[in-house]
Amino acid sequence: MSSVGIIAEYNPFHNGHLYQIKKIKEKYPDATIIIAMSGNFTQRGTPAIIDKWERARLAIENGADLVIEIPYAFVTQSADYYSYAGITLLENLKVDKLIFGSESNNIEDLELIAKTQCQNEDFDKLVKIYLKFGNNYPTSLSLAIKDLTGKEITLPNDILGITYIKTILQNNYKIKPETIKRTNNYHDKNITSSISSATSIRENINNLELIKTSVPKNTLQSLKTNKLHNIKDYFPLLKYKIITEDNLDKYHLVSNDLASILKKQILSATSYDDLIKKAKGKHTTYTKISRALLQILCNYTKEENKLGKEITYIRLLAFNDIGKKYLNKHKKEITLPIISKITKEKDFLLSLELRTTKIYTLPYQEESVWQKEIENNLYIRKDNDND
Repeated sequence: MSSVGIIAEYNPFHNGHLYQIKKIKEKYPDATIIIAMSGNFTQRGTPAIIDKWERARLAIENGADLVIEIPYAFVTQSADYYSYAGITLLENLKVDKLIFGSESNNIEDLELIAKTQCQNEDFDKLVKIYLKFGNNYPTSLSLAIKDLTGKEITLPNDILGITYIKTILQNNYKIKPETIKRTNNYHDKNITSSISSATSIRENINNLELIKTSVPKNTLQSLKTNKLHNIKDYFPLLKYKIITEDNLDKYHLVSNDLASILKKQILSATSYDDLIKKAKGKHTTYTKISRALLQILCNYTKEENKLGKEITYIRLLAFNDIGKKYLNKHKKEITLPIISKITKEKDFLLSLELRTTKIYTLPYQEESVWQKEIENNLYIRKDNDND
């Protein structure tokens, strides 16, 4: 039984994601498709539009066979941490191939660049030089890559794909990377076709009539019936935290400089975006500050971050009969414990999931969402379920 892994956020699940799954099924019709998915918060440092249980269900209904969760401690950091967690989980599940969207769709170039980053001792030196010249980190990476390989990689999915390959190389994992051509502009904020970016869909989330051609019918229905989470609704909570905390720099990703700026600007900031605009310097990115603000909101400290360096379990969110058969076949080979709910056993990453999920629900009074963390809330799709 072959298997293909995808690392995703599905925020929300749209036609581009459906296209990817269909292309995988065309090429590997007998493969089990396993998704390592972000939980209730995303890599951008924002809440997922709809909760992880609902997003996992939509993934299964649209062709995935098994969905597992990437823990908060890894999701809400840089691509290196996100990649490490996602691929480590898939490797532990004995997944054969990792398939990801790519603008260039050139796996040979991506592998060359990844090997250069891992093996060429001049790479880190060049990055530091470009940083000293005043470039931000992503730009410095891109310039160092071009110097050493002659390749110019600037688009987000290619950059993330290189990070995946680096993780595989650095850990001697057996999983094999493969690309699928990305068919839309990642940063485009306009709905331009039936396959639009998640960014454009989120940007137009209040106009369901406009986005209905860009998402499957069950996603559209889910967006109609579920609470739609938006970071702006958390701003009063975040503002209170920043005003009342004496030592903001105890939080993970918050530097002394950023802590001082936030303290200085918080009273005059009129919104979440306004606060980031006031705090953003020349060498920092919107996403970097957004992640730091999320750690403040979720009370995630530098000390806590030291406890969450390794993957300690595999958390199931949803599966169908094919996914269940896959787990049964490989369960003796899988070394990490497989769980479906938070029990009384003490595990730092699990306790963090419960806390951050409670915070995720605060602006919307969704007690049922965090209660799912301690219940067996797996979505299990049977072969005879209707589409």
